[in-house]
Amino acid sequence: MKRKSNVGAFSQRQLRAAELVRHALVGIIAREDLRDPDLRGVSVTIGEVRASPDLKHMTAFVSALGPGDPQAIANGLTRCASFLRGRLGHEVDLRFTPQLHFLPDQSYDEARHIDELLASPEVARDLKHDEDGQ
Repeated sequence: MKRKSNVGAFSQRQLRAAELVRHALVGIIAREDLRDPDLRGVSVTIGEVRASPDLKHMTAFVSALGPGDPQAIANGLTRCASFLRGRLGHEVDLRFTPQLHFLPDQSYDEARHIDELLASPEVARDLKHDEDGQ
């Protein structure tokens, strides 16, 4: 019997490896003094890491904790990727140390936009209308 293919769904193995890498990267970035000008004085948070099916490439979605440009942070971490990959190889027990890619995390902006939409008078009126039983 054939397995159902969930296009776009990540396997349990990918999710586990990605979370392991996310946790290790957070520790490395907090401990190490990264000498990139875009990373000086900025607290970096990694919201999510996504792994390729073969676990050889991982994409980390990064943002600043406080003021800071997420695109500049992603660019700075991309310039430090080989250094971070070397440190990561010593911390995680994977067959291959993955190539690291960094992108700005847009999920917080999207959540804020949805909150603004839900708080708008038109949506509040529609929600109140639905609660009245219609």
